[in-house]
Amino acid sequence: MEFLIIFKKNARGHFGVFVPDLPGCVSIGDTLKEAKINIKDAIELHIEGMKAQGYKIPEPSAFNDSVVI
Repeated sequence: MEFLIIFKKNARGHFGVFVPDLPGCVSIGDTLKEAKINIKDAIELHIEGMKAQGYKIPEPSAFNDSVVI
């Protein structure tokens, strides 16, 4: 499965990251690279937890685009 991840850089230069299709699945990293590694681990753990609790894993539906203004 391939999930969209969203990064947000904070004032200190660290990165928060979340997965729109997996509410509550979030992570952080000091660098973009670290945040991406951490969210991959978080997604795997999140999905394992959902399966263990009998929840259906949602199909990825989020996508990205941009608007130039």
